[in-house]
Amino acid sequence: MSIKTRNVMYKEYVKILEFKENHFLDLKAIEIKPAKLTQTISALANADGGEVYLGIAEKTILENGRQEKQPFWEGFKKQEDANDFIRTIDDLFRTEQRCSYEFLLFSSKNLILHIEIPKTKTLIHASDQEVYLRRNAENKRQNEQGIIRILYDKGIESFENQTLSNIEIEEITNSNIILNFLRENNVESEPLKWLRKQNLIRKDLPTVCGILLFSDLPQAIIPKNCGIKIYRYKTRNTEGFRESLAFDPITIEGDIYGQIKVAVEKTKDIVESIPRLDDCGLEKINYPTETLHEIITNAVLHRDYSFADDIHIRVFDNRIEVESPGTLPGHITVKNILEERCSRNGNLVRLINKFPSPPNKDIGEGLNTAFRAMKMLGLKPPRMEQKSNSFIVDIRHEALASSEEIILDYLDKHEKIIVGKIKSICHFKSDYDYQKTIKGLVTRGLISHLPNAKGKNSAYHKVKTLS
Repeated sequence: MSIKTRNVMYKEYVKILEFKENHFLDLKAIEIKPAKLTQTISALANADGGEVYLGIAEKTILENGRQEKQPFWEGFKKQEDANDFIRTIDDLFRTEQRCSYEFLLFSSKNLILHIEIPKTKTLIHASDQEVYLRRNAENKRQNEQGIIRILYDKGIESFENQTLSNIEIEEITNSNIILNFLRENNVESEPLKWLRKQNLIRKDLPTVCGILLFSDLPQAIIPKNCGIKIYRYKTRNTEGFRESLAFDPITIEGDIYGQIKVAVEKTKDIVESIPRLDDCGLEKINYPTETLHEIITNAVLHRDYSFADDIHIRVFDNRIEVESPGTLPGHITVKNILEERCSRNGNLVRLINKFPSPPNKDIGEGLNTAFRAMKMLGLKPPRMEQKSNSFIVDIRHEALASSEEIILDYLDKHEKIIVGKIKSICHFKSDYDYQKTIKGLVTRGLISHLPNAKGKNSAYHKVKTLS
């Protein structure tokens, strides 16, 4: 396999030498043994992925009478010198997910091997058959409990399938929830038989998934692991504080199907009670119900139930934060979450879809629906943040740039803009809105129609002004 060599400019060369090792980045000298390097590869792949620059060494220099370590560009004399490293790393990966490589060349210096490690769907062992995990700038060898946590995080194993000892199966075989569910779905089977068939009872013990779906009060059995708390902070600050709480936090309990419905309704009621001052006076803040519904549903269905924490919904004056316990599962990252699919709680997602008016009607489309709803209302898309043990979706009440601003900004970077592109980036609700926007820009002498561009190729360009 041929690996591309990329020439770097001086600015990037300096930047690489100034890199500090962190949770996503490591620098290694070529003296490291390939097997030893695989500990870093394992650690990054089992965490959130990252990068390694192989060929950056350190030398000790005397600076103002003190000895200090300084990085320098060491590198390989030729590509073939890195073959043992590449072969050893590739042997760790048994799936389609593999590391990607490029050689970096600056001036007449040697070659640096830049390795990009993906966040993997599978568990990656180092050459010593141990499992490592990246935490800050360290590669930590994992014990049995640590490996189980990684398996949960990756969705390879799920806490939802764990059985709960000392809990009677009558907790779910004789609950109001299961009896109503079977009646509404015209299931003639007895609860015990049906629950066993769905793998919600194993060895005469209920599973976590069974309790979450069909216990009348799961919180009495799995305390602190499956509730929702809603806060209302009268502030726009980065964090809420006790003095800004409008009232005591609302706790929502019960089966998770009912929790989703109640949490969406409560959040919507709180949001609509927030006054906002605009040019016409006070008005209610308005978030699309689809966005609230999909993001709360996503938090409930995809959270990590092995964490002893609730879902937290924080309503601020200018935004809503929904924080769910656990990291993103498997290979999912903030960058690919709208395109990729990986369900941590597959059984939970499947079975809740059998309820009347299921909250996850379009399986796999939840966040996409939430983003589209915000755009349709002219609001900026939600922001997402992966923290060490939780995932936060931040829904802000901030307007998108106007259509005029979007078109002019595009023309600042491009020579022309075709009609189809205008409609795709501005999300007009009607042809009238499109025509009104274009007419206004033309009338004000900001853009003009390209005379030879017609039909599908009809286009506009920015009018050059005399300075």
